[in-house]
Amino acid sequence: MNSRTLLRRGYTQVSDLDCDADKRDSSKYVNDPIHGYINLDEQVLQLIDTPQFQRLRHLKQMGSSYFVFPGASHNRFEHCVGTSYLASEVVKGFAQRQPELGIDERDSRCVTLAGLCHDLGHGPFSHVFDNEFIPRACPGMIWSHEEGSEMMLHHTIDENHIDIDEGDITFIKQLIRGSSQPVGDEKMFLFDIVANKRNGVDVDKFDYIQRDCYNVGVNSSYDFQRLMLNSRVIDDEVCYNAKEAFNLTEMFHTRYSLHKRVYSHRAAKAIEFMIVDALLIADPVLKISQSITSPHMYQSLTDEIVRDIERSSAPELREARDIIARIHTRDIYKFVDEYILPADMASISNNTCINEAKIVGYRSDNDDFVERDVLIDFCLIHYGMRRDNPVDRINFYSKYNTAEKFPISSGLISLCVPEKYEERIIRIFTRTPSKRGQIQGAARRLMEELSSRIVASSPSNSSAHITPNRGLTLPNNLPQSPVKRRRLDFSM
Repeated sequence: MNSRTLLRRGYTQVSDLDCDADKRDSSKYVNDPIHGYINLDEQVLQLIDTPQFQRLRHLKQMGSSYFVFPGASHNRFEHCVGTSYLASEVVKGFAQRQPELGIDERDSRCVTLAGLCHDLGHGPFSHVFDNEFIPRACPGMIWSHEEGSEMMLHHTIDENHIDIDEGDITFIKQLIRGSSQPVGDEKMFLFDIVANKRNGVDVDKFDYIQRDCYNVGVNSSYDFQRLMLNSRVIDDEVCYNAKEAFNLTEMFHTRYSLHKRVYSHRAAKAIEFMIVDALLIADPVLKISQSITSPHMYQSLTDEIVRDIERSSAPELREARDIIARIHTRDIYKFVDEYILPADMASISNNTCINEAKIVGYRSDNDDFVERDVLIDFCLIHYGMRRDNPVDRINFYSKYNTAEKFPISSGLISLCVPEKYEERIIRIFTRTPSKRGQIQGAARRLMEELSSRIVASSPSNSSAHITPNRGLTLPNNLPQSPVKRRRLDFSM
């Protein structure tokens, strides 16, 4: 048979027909801006080259943040490929440095595939879908994208007839879910690699922190490659060289900084509210929320759902189309006010103490805003372990004794570390920009009343008082934003 030249996947021009199948190298390489050249072996490619995995090309990694940060155009696809690569490198490193661990081919394969498939279950605009839309569309239902990943993993394997042992599938799902407790006869340290429930140090964070910083233009002050090189397994747990203690502290600080500056950006949150409003209006027509129980429906659910709404002529979707049109013309919901709660007032950070109706109850005589005008965001930002310092949960080793693990208190790492590792923020937004001043005044009266009640009930909590941020105070004569009218002048 004459030789033929084919273009396959964009990586090689050599036809399968020209090669001995037993000698052919089926692996491919991609050039990633974060990790450089990544080798994709045949097992990884079997999953990547499926419609279910290719769906991740249409899910923005940073959700609504892309509307604020133009560089945040990267998708879940490249993050999953990067996480898989790092997972593979970590396992290879342990196998080379510590052959006594008995890492076998199955361990390496399952950890690599867990990194590859850990985000298969994300919905439109990533965390917007499972954190905001589903709780409102399906009240009382507890669902996470990890559950979606398990569903889509089974669906991908079944639909594409991929040969993976059922026991390996179960192990991969357990690795995606993560565990801080022993799981059967599996090696416990393997659960520290993709989704570390002990202290949060895992390759998922290594990739998304570096990738998000790179695309948004924020400097990252820690080095994940040093962490990978200076790690070893002690007593079935991944531990780090003591000299990397500050590097790890910087990693968690960078995570906090991204949440504070980027992921929770006020304009991104306002647009997130608008996307959720549009999806909720469209849900009875498009059955969006029902897709979480149907892998065939979920496979088609991506960020393109917004474009589907825009293209629709259904009268039931007119209000949803209008909301999306407001996003495109930058007529977005407006930020009104925010309150960083003292620790003594953390108990009021819920929709029982603070909700739209209560804010409406503090209107002044001339106010005319209604509940529909008010939006409340209960924002929790932390270093990864709520109130705790995650570095306190990490075990280290000394170069003088690599067989013994021990913790290092934050005071021995640096005296310039936070006293608190969690902050609760209540943020108020409005769907009606003209009502901003009214809503801010009412919200501040409510917060003052709540502060007074707490102090009165417990005089020892004298610090439980919220002082409004003067930098956010709206003037009484705040001018209304004019309607944006753009007209090109061709008279020149």
